[in-house]
Amino acid sequence: MTNLSGQMNMISFHSRTLLARSLGILLLAHPLRAADAPSGTPGGWDSAQAKGKHVLYFTKSSGYEHSVVKRPAGGGLSFSEQILTDLGKEHGFGVTCTKDGTVFTPENLVQYDVIVFYTSGLLTEAGTDKTPPMTLAGKTALLNAIQGGKGFVGIHAASDSFHHQPDPPDRSARYVAYGDDIDPYLGMLGAEFIKHGAQQRARIIVTDPQFPGCAPLQDSFALFEEWYTFKDFRPDLHVILAQDTQGMKGVDYQRAPYPDTWARRNGRGRVFYTAMGHREDVWTNPLFQRLLLGGLGWAAGNLEADVTPNIVKVTPGYRQIQPPEEPKKKP
Repeated sequence: MTNLSGQMNMISFHSRTLLARSLGILLLAHPLRAADAPSGTPGGWDSAQAKGKHVLYFTKSSGYEHSVVKRPAGGGLSFSEQILTDLGKEHGFGVTCTKDGTVFTPENLVQYDVIVFYTSGLLTEAGTDKTPPMTLAGKTALLNAIQGGKGFVGIHAASDSFHHQPDPPDRSARYVAYGDDIDPYLGMLGAEFIKHGAQQRARIIVTDPQFPGCAPLQDSFALFEEWYTFKDFRPDLHVILAQDTQGMKGVDYQRAPYPDTWARRNGRGRVFYTAMGHREDVWTNPLFQRLLLGGLGWAAGNLEADVTPNIVKVTPGYRQIQPPEEPKKKP
């Protein structure tokens, strides 16, 4: 996959789409019809409103460090940092990548239109990657910036950050719904990560095909990925994609379908989150890139979208929490 990924990053977005489809890695449930092809760049990045926009991509890992955000030992950008940077060059927006939590000051955040998180753990601690942590004042500055109108995009493990405390080693607290008592960061994001099962191919239901970047997806698609489960969904979520749990393997998915990708307003700010993005081949998949560009563009204010809350309508069983793993029996 490394050589294929390098080739795909060097050619245009549309060429990548055609190549990926020919190789069978664009995993749609139905063939893409010519009539479904969008006329413009996903997320309105070719519009006048997008000119000069700048994205901050923050990938500190205080908890588990995912391979797509781990930088090479010899220096340079991580896998996902390079792809997002390349997408920015291709579609006309700037990208600043950092793992330094001290960047979160009111004065510094002014220069960014969208703040993107692929993070883990308690980000006010140095944690796993030992990079400078956020301060409590920095966390407040982040939340105030979003409330005041900045865009925010969370990818995959962004929901595995700032868990409700205490978060004991047995993770028992993650199976408890705390409602309005969840961490303010997770309240802004829209839900809290519980756990994931084994990576597997699963079906994703497209609940809003009109959202930017979703035009080619039709009613559903299937993808091999690491699928997160969540709790404490905010009631004002506009669900874009939902996890179809029927037929999935593992105790973690013994629950009703639930949101996987969503958007919401947070004060004057726009928040977009997708649970996808664990695997390198997901990051190189045009399906994911188009969805990400759409979410980034909406969060940046390049274009409008209907984000009326629909969580009750499209995922009525969203409050259900799966059972915890049963303890292993001693031989």
